[in-house]
Amino acid sequence: MLRVGVLVSGGGTNLQAIIDGVESGRIANTSLEVVISNNAGAYALERAKQHGIPVQCVSPKEYADRDQFYEALMDVLEAYKLDLVVLAGYLVIIPEQMVRRYPRKMINIHPSLIPAFCGKGYYGLKVHEAALERGVKITGATVHYVEEGTDTGPILMQQAVEVLEGDTPETLQRRVMEQAEWVILPAVIDRLAREHP
Repeated sequence: MLRVGVLVSGGGTNLQAIIDGVESGRIANTSLEVVISNNAGAYALERAKQHGIPVQCVSPKEYADRDQFYEALMDVLEAYKLDLVVLAGYLVIIPEQMVRRYPRKMINIHPSLIPAFCGKGYYGLKVHEAALERGVKITGATVHYVEEGTDTGPILMQQAVEVLEGDTPETLQRRVMEQAEWVILPAVIDRLAREHP
């Protein structure tokens, strides 16, 4: 059984796709052990509670400095003995010590076809605004392993999505979520779970 922890900052639509995948059997051999947020008001925590998944809030605001916050976050992760950490819209920079602790055991979903529109400053609607400004005809989403750099780890899966005439950042974001993010994130977790001893 693959023991999974999901880190979130906001609404948790990707978390919902994972929950639905586990409950429907599309994600095999997987146990959602905990959902952790840096934001106590994140609706993602409510989604987790509705499905009986333990939740934790570890906020940088509650600690004197980043090092103490990172230590507390690591302690929570360690307590659940996770096989896989999933960053699903988690808007906190992951410290190097955490990346080293979970080599090839931490994945992220990014709303573009990496290497396009990724790295520092590219998150949420900003990604889709940049894609529209550039005039790309195809965008999409990428699931990748997390390494020290931002959005630099090996790519596990990508899904292309067409940019349509008249798209706004909001309509494009919705289509990328529906046609790419909610499809490939569960698919990657399922694949990793099937490979898990």
